[in-house]
Amino acid sequence: MTTVFDVPAEVLIDTVAEEFKNNDKINPPEWADFVKTGVHKERKPENPDWWFVRAASIFRRVYMDGPVGVMSLRTYYGGKKDRGVRPEVFKKGSGAIIRGALHQLEDAGFVEKVEGGRVVTPAGRSYLDKISGKIIEDIPELEKY
Repeated sequence: MTTVFDVPAEVLIDTVAEEFKNNDKINPPEWADFVKTGVHKERKPENPDWWFVRAASIFRRVYMDGPVGVMSLRTYYGGKKDRGVRPEVFKKGSGAIIRGALHQLEDAGFVEKVEGGRVVTPAGRSYLDKISGKIIEDIPELEKY
């Protein structure tokens, strides 16, 4: 049986993001066109569908690392802030984006809150495994995975 661990992350996240565009539970908030993804970024995302990509990435991360909390996901999505001539400093990613995406994934039935963070529900695990199986069938070069 094919799982998330058997396919490349980029292909899986792009496929799940396309599926999320058709899901009425996962929608970008009205402020998504104006926000940066963290204090370490200088500009907003260039991809107009970045919310779906981030939600898919968070979904995969919860599948792989769960139970996982917002603070550990903020650390994962953080980066180095450019401070000019001073040394770079690590800054965490936006908690509002992560929290909003997790709430939407909970409403869709893919993620649930437990003691110690959030985990993927059996329906969410099945959903990601089915998409992983389709990816493996469609791309013959992925047999090495």
